[in-house]
Amino acid sequence: MSKKRALITGIGGQDGSYLAEYLLENNYEVYGMLRRHSVAENQNDRIKHLYDKSSDINGFYGDLLDIPSLYRIFNEVKPDEVYNLAAMSHVRISFDIPSFTIQTNALGVLNMLEVYRTITPKARFYQASSSEMFGNSVDSDGVQRLTTPMNPVSPYGCAKVLGYNLVRHYRHAYGLHACNGILFNHESPRRGTNFVTNKVVKTAVQIKKGLKNQLELGNLDSYRDWGHSKDYVRAMHMILNHDIPEDFIVATGKTNSVRDLCEVVFSKLDMDYKDYVTQNPLYMRPEELKYLKGDASKIHTTLGWQPSYTFSTMLDEMINHWVNIL
Repeated sequence: MSKKRALITGIGGQDGSYLAEYLLENNYEVYGMLRRHSVAENQNDRIKHLYDKSSDINGFYGDLLDIPSLYRIFNEVKPDEVYNLAAMSHVRISFDIPSFTIQTNALGVLNMLEVYRTITPKARFYQASSSEMFGNSVDSDGVQRLTTPMNPVSPYGCAKVLGYNLVRHYRHAYGLHACNGILFNHESPRRGTNFVTNKVVKTAVQIKKGLKNQLELGNLDSYRDWGHSKDYVRAMHMILNHDIPEDFIVATGKTNSVRDLCEVVFSKLDMDYKDYVTQNPLYMRPEELKYLKGDASKIHTTLGWQPSYTFSTMLDEMINHWVNIL
């Protein structure tokens, strides 16, 4: 029996690298699409160890906005499963480059869907949707679910809503096995250090080791539902391999503020965050997203997914990573 072929756009990112590992462990041939960086190490550093371990991983240069590259890759790979994880992924920076964000995160999804339905319409398609689509909408019980109105408060969130709706439209219009995973915030040691979780962890370890003396952050009172990327890529695979193409929320159902994050991380290193953390308006969003807490009951009951990490154990792993590196 031949191995399944999976195509992952954004394979060089946090989720792409963990998903590639997971699929290789499950006997897939994995094909990844990378954008070219001027510093090659930046595009490969999360996945280079996989090339040493397996001959079943291959990479291509491409871009969601470069349609000829998408046709070339789909024609060569003929994937059974497509995971569209590529995006302009930083919400704060989306305010600085709104046009590029909307082109990549919305028009890029349209390009992928068109190429997918033209070349491999029998394949299965997963779109990385985001809790940022809800914006400040929250149900009366303090939870966001599939029926919660989507009122995004950033260019990133606006683009993700269009991508989400395009996937639903293509599923219904063309009978494609296309689905969305609405993933709430998820972190790991592989998270970029300009994202708040890894920024807090890395800087706290640097302060502990005497390498820095303060940490500058934006809004300390925004709340997020934080899980671990390893758990969430398992969910992606389960969503895509469900018999029926549907949309699911992936979340822990627990919320913590950035202030809570600082308090936990610094206390694990025997420090008081109040001695080191300052606020800088540079890191504030023009319109803040105040609160996220996801209802993942559908994926629990329908697919049996459960997270293996807690907020605390996720941070332990991230702290240990930086302690070892620094």
